[in-house]
Amino acid sequence: MAFLWGVATSGHQIEGGNDTSDTWFAEHVTPTVFREPSGPACDGLNRWREDVDLVAGMGLTAYRFSVEWSRVEPVEGKFSEAALDHYAAIVDRCVELGLAPVVTYNHMTAPHWFAARGGWLDPGAAEAFARYCGVLTDRIGDRIASAVTLNEPNLPRLLSWTPIPQAVHDLERATLQAASEAAGVDRYRLANVALPEEFDALETGMAAGHVAGKAAIKARRPDLPVGLSLAVVDDQAVGVTTIRDQKRSEVYGRWLRLVRDDDFVGVQNYERARYDANGLVPAEDGALFSDVHPSSLGNAVRYVHAETGVPILVSEHGMATDDDSRRAAFLAPALTGLHEAIADGVPVLGYLHWTLLDNYEWIFGYGIRLGLVEVDRATFARSPKPSAAEYARLVQAYREGV
Repeated sequence: MAFLWGVATSGHQIEGGNDTSDTWFAEHVTPTVFREPSGPACDGLNRWREDVDLVAGMGLTAYRFSVEWSRVEPVEGKFSEAALDHYAAIVDRCVELGLAPVVTYNHMTAPHWFAARGGWLDPGAAEAFARYCGVLTDRIGDRIASAVTLNEPNLPRLLSWTPIPQAVHDLERATLQAASEAAGVDRYRLANVALPEEFDALETGMAAGHVAGKAAIKARRPDLPVGLSLAVVDDQAVGVTTIRDQKRSEVYGRWLRLVRDDDFVGVQNYERARYDANGLVPAEDGALFSDVHPSSLGNAVRYVHAETGVPILVSEHGMATDDDSRRAAFLAPALTGLHEAIADGVPVLGYLHWTLLDNYEWIFGYGIRLGLVEVDRATFARSPKPSAAEYARLVQAYREGV
């Protein structure tokens, strides 16, 4: 397969009106950790053709998008043909334009009914997810290039290693309590708002979901590459004694062992973090959590491949900034580092930039911008930024071997 050059998006973050999902429900309880509700997002549910055309217009060869499980199965056991047709149309348009469809089956969000059962903590979670994976694969599996079962199942554990104020953690707990009460259940649970005492059980449920979902996909299309994506910081050791390896064991260990049986593993890298014997060393550039550094991508893919032995797909990589000139300048050195890793023997299947559009960034709402394309919050008009042109230029140069 040729190297994939593309962008990545997710359904809840761009589609809008995802009102049968757990995240939508949690956005609207009181109190809530979500800064603002997603609302219409980027109106991507209606403007998806324009978005796919933007991807093709940049000279890219792949588009990663996610299917919203809550749209496909809004009521447990009842599947929406209209929703399946919608996502099938996106796949067909990608194929028509020469874009490899990389489909994420579950990008954080799940149906409201699933969360009301306890989400991934429920004993029947993996079976429910596998059933959905089977239905979706029956509809689009013959035309997609790769399947990503789960997006960043290690994220809650990773965030536990970042200096998030205790007040935010308290608000997460209050959000889950409010959602449980509003739903009239004992335990309403999300994948990306989690309690530390439930991390182990959450990861066990998601790992089982990945295995069951992959089996359901492979039963229908054995040759389809299947994997999952992980949030991977470029963790660096500072000094002789460091807690870096402890962090790696806790945050990545389970997942790096699990994916050794997969066709690929998605690496999603945004920053680096440096650890000495006492913990996190302050960032050099004043970033909230850790350093944003162009070398981090190449280092992250080297680490993951060394630990797993499987091919790498860079399923997300980008920069959160309002200064698009920083994003544009960041691309070339980051891609140089990635290709140095490839030259050293790391099998990388492709690079998918996060993200196409300025979108809904979960608890941060619309205050964080990672898009190559600006979205007018009132009209939803798309305006490509200079970074989009720079990315297109770099892709063309790499594809031509310049």
